[in-house]
Amino acid sequence: MSPPGASAVLGVDVGGSSVKAGLVDVLGGRLLEPPASVPTPQPATPQALMPVLRQLVEQLAPQQQQIAVAFPSVVKDGRTLTAANIDKAWIGADADGLASAALGRRVRFLNDADAAGLAEMRWGAGKGMTGTVIMLTFGTGIGTALFTDGRLFPNSELGHLEVHGVDAETLASARARTREKLDFPAWSKRVNDYLDAMFRLFWPDTFILGGAVSERFAEFAPLLRSQAKLRPAHFVGHAGVIGAAWAAIGADL
Repeated sequence: MSPPGASAVLGVDVGGSSVKAGLVDVLGGRLLEPPASVPTPQPATPQALMPVLRQLVEQLAPQQQQIAVAFPSVVKDGRTLTAANIDKAWIGADADGLASAALGRRVRFLNDADAAGLAEMRWGAGKGMTGTVIMLTFGTGIGTALFTDGRLFPNSELGHLEVHGVDAETLASARARTREKLDFPAWSKRVNDYLDAMFRLFWPDTFILGGAVSERFAEFAPLLRSQAKLRPAHFVGHAGVIGAAWAAIGADL
């Protein structure tokens, strides 16, 4: 689907520690300027997050009528159904409706890893790829986006796959690495176990590794092992913002 009209669209990415927003050229898939960032409120309830969204929108795009938010939750029909790394008050919330009412314009929520995957598959590391591609975002948790021949299977939530008896993200996320003070060899071993479990279930052709940790991909890439191809994300920590902007114009998920 080709985007209509003006190419500058606002995308928002809500994370466990910060909320980022930026104007994106959705014709070329690039940020028009460095994104703005504010701390995620604690606790990050719907009522606490709305003023943050309003602040960012009024700062960056006060006239824009279509906005999308990449969010750490399963999102179906505008409702947030899980809350692994966000306040539990979001479970069952009408996220689209709450944000649209608070901002006075149409707002669309989508899963944050799906947003990142859309950006990478359209303009980044996955551009032109066929077969099965799985985007992995290593951050507070592990987000996943599953694509087959370029089509997204939304809300895959494979960061909760059980590895060694626990959720994979409690074992191998970037937060787990920081919390346990793991060096790259120790952390990469855990990532390899996760990649192996994923490969045995889905037989992907390619894994795209994203999240802020991918900025240091060259340091730990030699330690990774997988039967699938491994590629670093092109957009690193900005993929969620870019993918959200693409979703804001009504692009198919």
